[in-house]
Amino acid sequence: MNSIDRQQPEKNHEDLHGAEAGKRMKELAEKNNTCFFCTCIGTGNALQVRPMSIQKVDESGTFWFLSASDSHKNQEIQKDQVVQLLFQGSAHSDFLSVNGVATISTDKALIKELWDPILKTWFTEGIDDPRITVIKVEAREGYYWDNKHGNAIAFMKMTVGAMLGKTLDDSIEGELKV
Repeated sequence: MNSIDRQQPEKNHEDLHGAEAGKRMKELAEKNNTCFFCTCIGTGNALQVRPMSIQKVDESGTFWFLSASDSHKNQEIQKDQVVQLLFQGSAHSDFLSVNGVATISTDKALIKELWDPILKTWFTEGIDDPRITVIKVEAREGYYWDNKHGNAIAFMKMTVGAMLGKTLDDSIEGELKV
């Protein structure tokens, strides 16, 4: 336990497992629906990082994205399926890091389910663009940093703590094992 945690008057660490972990991942990911999608995790090369919009996330910790078959990301996943997703829901809370395994599919029914008309920006032939693929990321583990009672209460606690010279932090963090 680090020194800041020893000064906490209330619980600020909670690891979650199974369905609870998946539910928390979904909850935090949906606060923004955009993440940094990192590839080349196990290659020994520099991470490749790019912003991606989530098309769907479920309570088991599975994420779906649409991507071009000829993208660097798809090529990197074919060499190394281990990926990391990094989320930030607001300036002060809703942080999430997810480690998982990615697979690529061309399932037309799934593409249709995930399709959003704005995607025509990248897939100019629309929903039938032959370059569209689905990337499915199955989370294995993660870590989250959040606050327990919302940003307003967290700010009030920090302000009162600063005035009193005490650590009154509304944060909560922990491991997520799916």
